[in-house]
Amino acid sequence: MRKPLFVAALLFAPLVAAAPIQQSAPANVVKSGVDAWARGEYKKAVELWRAPAVAGDADAQFNLGQAYKLGRGVPTDLGLAEEGYRKAAVQGHRQAEDNYGLALFQNNKRSEAVKWLEKSVARGEPRAQFVLGTMLFNGDVVQKDWVRAYALMVRANSTGLPQAGNTLAQMDRYIGLQERQQGLALARQLESGTAVASGPAGGTVASAEVPPPAPRPAAVPLQPRPTPRAAAPAPKPVPAPAPKPVAAKPA
Repeated sequence: MRKPLFVAALLFAPLVAAAPIQQSAPANVVKSGVDAWARGEYKKAVELWRAPAVAGDADAQFNLGQAYKLGRGVPTDLGLAEEGYRKAAVQGHRQAEDNYGLALFQNNKRSEAVKWLEKSVARGEPRAQFVLGTMLFNGDVVQKDWVRAYALMVRANSTGLPQAGNTLAQMDRYIGLQERQQGLALARQLESGTAVASGPAGGTVASAEVPPPAPRPAAVPLQPRPTPRAAAPAPKPVPAPAPKPVAAKPA
């Protein structure tokens, strides 16, 4: 019997600074927070981001989400991290969209996560491809679609995502040759039709590369053992016919 692929908890890496796209006062404040973060002054960074975040600055909202996720400068709070991502994501902040979808998935809000994962997949985001591909394979809150699941895992694997290669090998054990070929064809279509942003979008000042979740290996399907059969009974010996008496010839 096929066992589902599992996705483990997401781990978030440190923030990486990127250049602001404007020099307005809020952006300068947010950039000052990024500089403080880079120096390890996490509390100061959070303090600098709070006012711009309340004023609606998507970069500051995203950065606060990261701080709460990592527990730097503030206690770890996954709920506040998710909320920071959400506020930035609804403004079109791409990194926030990516992290929001993954955070929803991690927090077992998988039905809500699908919309955001689809947006990230449309841009060719490999972590989203990995997670959504696993969901499609398992039929987890989405209709099972092994062809698309295989295609998304192929695309994620092509970016060098380590977990994708392992999961792809597991899928090979269950998905038939014809469906795998269809998945490869779809992966090529996705590759030619996906426009991936070359740099930060939405005025991102601080972003994070989030390592993808690692799947729990699926069990290898066991081949049924042959049913033992009783040995055929040995044939009963057929008694040899007794020789007929032969009359003696007359002398």
